[in-house]
Order: sequence, then C-alpha cells, then structure tokens
Amino acid sequence: MIDFSLTDEQKALRDMARDFAKNEMIPKAEHHDQTGEYPMDILKKAWSVGLMNLHIPARFGGPEMADLDEIVIVEEINAACSGMATAILANNLALAPVLVGSSDELLKKWIEPMTTEFKLAAYAVTEPGAGSDVASIRTTAKRVGDEYIINGSKMWITNAGVSDWMFVLTKTDPTAGHKGMTGFILDSKSAGVIIGKKEKNMGQRCSDTRGVTFEEVKVHKSQRVGKEGDGFKIAMAAFDHTRPAVAIGAVGVARTAMEHAIRYANTRNAFGKPISANQGVSFMLAEMARDIEAGRLLCWQAAWMMDHGYKNTYQASIAKAFCADMCVRICTDAVQVFGGYGYNAEYPVEKLMRDSKIFQIYEGTSQIQRVIISKFLNDGKGIEGPNL
Repeated sequence: MIDFSLTDEQKALRDMARDFAKNEMIPKAEHHDQTGEYPMDILKKAWSVGLMNLHIPARFGGPEMADLDEIVIVEEINAACSGMATAILANNLALAPVLVGSSDELLKKWIEPMTTEFKLAAYAVTEPGAGSDVASIRTTAKRVGDEYIINGSKMWITNAGVSDWMFVLTKTDPTAGHKGMTGFILDSKSAGVIIGKKEKNMGQRCSDTRGVTFEEVKVHKSQRVGKEGDGFKIAMAAFDHTRPAVAIGAVGVARTAMEHAIRYANTRNAFGKPISANQGVSFMLAEMARDIEAGRLLCWQAAWMMDHGYKNTYQASIAKAFCADMCVRICTDAVQVFGGYGYNAEYPVEKLMRDSKIFQIYEGTSQIQRVIISKFLNDGKGIEGPNL
C-alpha cells in the first residue's frame, strides 16, 4: 500500500513550522538579507519551540524525529528565508555524522547538553582545494599518546563563527586515501582554532560562512567519531540523511517564487488583460507547479526510505540534483514573470533568485549528484526503482 498522507503529528509539525516562518522569519528576512546580520534571536526562538536538533535520540533528551518529519519542517522554513533556514539547520548537518558514528559516551558528553541549552555546531569538511573531491582533504590529525594534533584549514563552513563545537574531518593516514580519514568532535574555542572572516556571498547572506584554520590543535582520543579510518564513510553516510532535507529546502524556495509569480501575473495587466491569461506566462506557471510537486515527492521518497531502513543514496542524489536545478530555474522564471520589476531588489523574487543558486553547490554539487546517479546506473543498480 502506498500512502502519501501525513500523520496528525506531522501535520502539527508542519503547522508549527509554518506559523514560525510566518510570524518570526518572514518579517525579518529582508533586514537580514540586506545587512547580513546573523539571525541569532531567530535561532534561539527556533530552538525553544523545537525546530532544531531534530534527530537527537530520545534517550539523550532529543525529539528523535524521523527524516520525513524533518522534511515537513524544512520546506516551511526555507519557504520563508533559506538563509535563516540554513543557519537553523546547520546543527542537523553537524549532528548527522556524530549520530551515525559515535559511542553513547561521546553523545552523552557533547550532544545531550544541546537538548537543555542553546548550542550551535558546524560541519567542517570542505577545504580550499577539496570541495566535491572530499578524499583530497589535506587537514591532518597526528596521534601523540592519548591526543591527536590537528593541522590544516577548512572553507565555506556554515556556523563556524558562532559554533560551540565542530565535526572535523581529517587525514590520520595520508597514504591511505579515503580509508585514512578520521572525524572528530572539536571544541570551537580550542587553542589553535582560528576562525576567518564572514564571507560575503551572493545569496543566503545572513548565513555565517567562514574559513577555519587549525594550528597544532590538541584533541583527546575520546573525541574521535568512530574508528580511525572510518571518517569518510561516516561523513558520506550522513549525506543520505541530509541531502533530502537540502532538496526539500529548494522546494520551499521554489514554492515561494511560484506564489509570488502567480500573484503578480494575476494583477499585472498588459494588452487589456492579466498577463496570466497569456499562454507564454500561464505555461511557465504550470511548469513551476509541475516541477515543485515532482520535487517534493522525490524528497518524501528518499526520506521515507531512510526511515524504513532502506539504502537511499541513489534516491537522495536524484532528489538533490532535480530540486536544486528546478529551484534555480523556477526562481529565474519568476524574475522573468515580473519583468523589470523582478530584477529590482525592492521586489521579492530578486532575493529568491540569489538564494537559489547555492542549492546547486552545497552538500554535493549538481554535477556530483549526477556522478553518483550514473555510478548506480553503470553498476546495474537503481534503474528499476527502489529495491524495496
């Protein structure tokens, strides 16, 4: 039996997130976009109402939400402002590899406090010379007695400037390729951790994105996530959880762009009638709706599979690639519907178009998703649909 209905609990989560987006995020979105100011007050409110740290297990005081529960929330807050949403959801990304690979002792020490106190985390994997090619990272962790000494640098790390701790991926054996990589939980205030300046990005301007340098940073062996050499596997396994959420974020942005385009097309007159009456515009709107519906279903499928114990890497990559490309196209088309007004910063679709581009880049570019998808196809997997 296939059932596309949400449970009463999921509907309540959606409504809570929608109300939060409407009352807390939308009124301040323009301010944070124009100033680049980090939305700390918004995040604290999001934490207080239960919109952060969604997957912390119940035994550690967390909500232990399913991936599909998260999907329902993430669409709504991205529909309000994806810059704020990225800041809110950065904890989920940082938590993902820790929840996948950590012992209960590590979770109790570092993760349980996040349920009783507002704390922020960062996922520190990308480097200046290693973005899509994660196996090429150069940050090292050298074992010295009961400690590791970390040296290297990371780039484009969300929440780096405000984080309490980071998940840091290193190389403990530089000769072993991806099998020589190890992850750690690292206190962001540790001696030798140097946080760079806030980057000025094209979109999602209020998100805190920075470089991080590690100079002789000491980390106790108890802060290692999993075994030595398991870092790449753990970091990549986390993406099976997080990529559907990124993809549904793109759906949320695209949905808002479409709603603005529909309202404008129904009120803007040309040649004696609303421009929505012209086939050239009405077909653009119809295609927006078509692709948003398709994208949402791809995200729901990928999340549902993870929740039910199925390997979803193939479906997560399809959702991420489709939704990211779809979001950029719909936001661009929304600007086109608005015409000259759409190109102006006083109208909402200009921001959405800027914000949309990053979905094709972070958490695996659209090209990398195609590499993953094609590998499944070349291996004879995936083409017949989910192996359920």
